[in-house]
This record gives sequence, C-alpha cells and structure tokens, in this order.
Amino acid sequence: MSNGQDNTGSSASNDNRVDPESGEETERVRRLKRIRFRSWHRGIKEMDILMGGFADKYLAELTDEELDAFETVMTVPDQELYAMLVRDAPHWPELDEGMMARLMAYSRRES
Repeated sequence: MSNGQDNTGSSASNDNRVDPESGEETERVRRLKRIRFRSWHRGIKEMDILMGGFADKYLAELTDEELDAFETVMTVPDQELYAMLVRDAPHWPELDEGMMARLMAYSRRES
C-alpha cells in the first residue's frame, strides 16, 4: 500500500528507524511494526480498516504508555470492540479512557 508512509505508519522524515551506531532497527520501530501488523490483521474486515487505519495515521506519534493502552484495546474480541467503537456500547473499565476516546472519534470519522 502506498500512502506516503513507511511500513510503521510514520513518514520517513520524522522517525529514526535505524540506530545510527549499529545500523539496526530500534526496539520501538520493531514494536510499531508488530502493532501495525496486528492492527491490520484483526479477523473481521471492519476492524482491520478501523484499527489498521488508526495505526497508520497515529501509531508513530503515540507515547510508550499510549502504545501500551492501544495494545490492551487490541486484546478485546472484534465483535465487542466494534460495538464499543461504533455502536456506543459501554467499554470495559480496564481500557484506557483517552485511547478509547481517540479510537471512537476516529471510527466515527471513518465509518
């Protein structure tokens, strides 16, 4: 997919994908790649589009704590998460309020 972004969802000009000392990818970049892949391979197409699209757009700018919250959200089964994001079903109390608000706002713009 060519959307002007690299495979971590970030533009090549604003990330440091390679450690200049060793020439290897940083742990953060590997983490972003894993999360992005999981976001696009949820199980149902609607969730692939919502979570993968969100990952493409915002993943690179999230803090480590926000990445943790996003990964926790991704543990919710597709049908339940879809209902939380699109149908205003209450979300689980253990899910981060801020991350859920961002995902709900994104899903409403994209659906």
